[in-house]
Amino acid sequence: MAAPVVAAGVAPVRARFLASKEQFHAYLRARGEPSSGGEEKEEEEEVGSCQSEPPAKRVKSEDLSQDGESREDAGAAAKEPVERKRARGQNKSRPCMKPKHYEQSRLCPSVTQGCAEKCYFGPRCRFLHDVGEYMAAKPADLGRSCVLFETFGKCIYGVTCRFAQAHLGDGYQNIVNTDLAKQWEGKSLVRNNLSKELQHQLRKRKFSFRKADEYLRGLGKLHGDGGKGGKATERSTEEQEVSNCTTAQEGLGDAPECPALPEQGEDPKPDALQSPSPTADEEASSVKTVGPVTDEDVVKLRSCEKKKLEIQGKLYLAPLTTCGNLPFRRICKRFGADVTCGEMAVCTNLLQGQSSEWALLKRHHTEDIFGVQLEGAFPDTMTKCAELLNQTIEVDFVDINVGCPIDLVYKKGGGCALMTRSNKFEQIVRGMNSLHGRSREQRYTRGADWDYIAECAKIASPMPLFGNGDILSYEDANRAVQMGVSGIMIARGALIKPWLFTEIKEQRHWDISSSERFDILKDFTNYGLEHWGSDTQGVEKTRKFLLEWLSFLCRYVPVGLLEHLPQKINERPPYYVGRDYLETLMASQNVDDWIRISELLLGPVATNFTFLPKHKANSYR
Repeated sequence: MAAPVVAAGVAPVRARFLASKEQFHAYLRARGEPSSGGEEKEEEEEVGSCQSEPPAKRVKSEDLSQDGESREDAGAAAKEPVERKRARGQNKSRPCMKPKHYEQSRLCPSVTQGCAEKCYFGPRCRFLHDVGEYMAAKPADLGRSCVLFETFGKCIYGVTCRFAQAHLGDGYQNIVNTDLAKQWEGKSLVRNNLSKELQHQLRKRKFSFRKADEYLRGLGKLHGDGGKGGKATERSTEEQEVSNCTTAQEGLGDAPECPALPEQGEDPKPDALQSPSPTADEEASSVKTVGPVTDEDVVKLRSCEKKKLEIQGKLYLAPLTTCGNLPFRRICKRFGADVTCGEMAVCTNLLQGQSSEWALLKRHHTEDIFGVQLEGAFPDTMTKCAELLNQTIEVDFVDINVGCPIDLVYKKGGGCALMTRSNKFEQIVRGMNSLHGRSREQRYTRGADWDYIAECAKIASPMPLFGNGDILSYEDANRAVQMGVSGIMIARGALIKPWLFTEIKEQRHWDISSSERFDILKDFTNYGLEHWGSDTQGVEKTRKFLLEWLSFLCRYVPVGLLEHLPQKINERPPYYVGRDYLETLMASQNVDDWIRISELLLGPVATNFTFLPKHKANSYR
């Protein structure tokens, strides 16, 4: 069968590597071995009925309404164009794998931590306390070495670790490498944890927002509403109600039935981040501090004396929802990212002390320049959140989200809606250091408007302004810098190839091999097990985020396969057979193949395992 001709809008892969859809899947099914014609025909029928595989790739814009991440029935392609709905936003109805789906009998955390006599839940405990019974039902270990034990000398997950054979002795005793463990004593690898004391203050509304309240009173007098906040307060309450609805769906209540346990990846004994709210007399008389008092504590610095954030000319990893997690940021730091930023956090959820939202603020010790991104629509919640973070976490800057196009955010006045609410936006912040050259209507279907970014950079000078959009090669980065921006922010390009930062700094195209790319995935899984845990729940959480990332990695076309360089971010990869089996497997847009890659790293999935990416990409139209 002759290979199909590559048309406009498709990545220019060399003819000898091109393949049809049937040939591609037949190759993967045969695991790199040549297949007979009969097997190819059988594979064609199987692919045609596979719901995980996207519709056939087409070049015409009216037909390219789906990309590799969308999951529709094969028959959908045959429907009338009027009936076919364009994929955009999120897969809101995707299946959700809960811990009970892959682990029926769970061991009580008090047993794992060696204090079974002090069970957190008391007589209400629904977990197992018999280690022998738990081990009898526990699935087989996934490997002979535990990354936590090898790195830190101790695995805090004990018998529940899915690599427990590396550190279990007689009687299921957890072995500790004392010499290695001593090297890590007192060192905090992950900062910005939410302490139980702070969480209690936020939930009971006992945290003092003295500076924010003072600013809001002044703002109220300026607008003649008696300092009560007026419409802003009323609207922010509506936003909070929406946030609460979202929280209820995720099962995150403010009053859990059982006492809360430390989160995975969190320090077991975090320090109290904020003291109880002082009275008015105490505020006037003294300020509570930690450590020695310096001149900076008692003498107010002038603006010229304050520490400035020097990020001009640096490579900025953009805040990325879902995929921009801490393990992924560690990968990008290793490849040369200078500035990193946490995932978008909703300010109302932070003010409510939600653990899941505070987890987005965590910072690895290797992230030397780190910021957090806040989403909010009203001055009262945003200023209070800014004061809260300024007092309780270590962060170098705050990125205000004015680009999120998601309906839930946009319809409440947040995200990109702030750009049309200039008065509210001015009240929230008087300057910004990032510009995204793409409108909400465009989403990712068209190229970023870099001429517009260049115009804004001239107007904003001398204020630093970063540009963002469609950067996938060092040539793209060089053109962006020529537009006069202070630096560039990289988002999708980092998801497709995180070594892009190295390419930009070294001004070269890296023909990275499939084995090198697989090693990157290995590092990500190790970082994930460190961060989310090596028990079943941590393994499956790592797998989930790995699969989300693989839905972007499959878009990369190896440099050695391209007819000419560079690959453009909106050019759709055709079906091709790579230089080896692993390279071809990584190019697959079939969910089953992503799961197969995850099994090479994290062991087999449960029989009832399902996965659908969170985001419906629409970048190939």
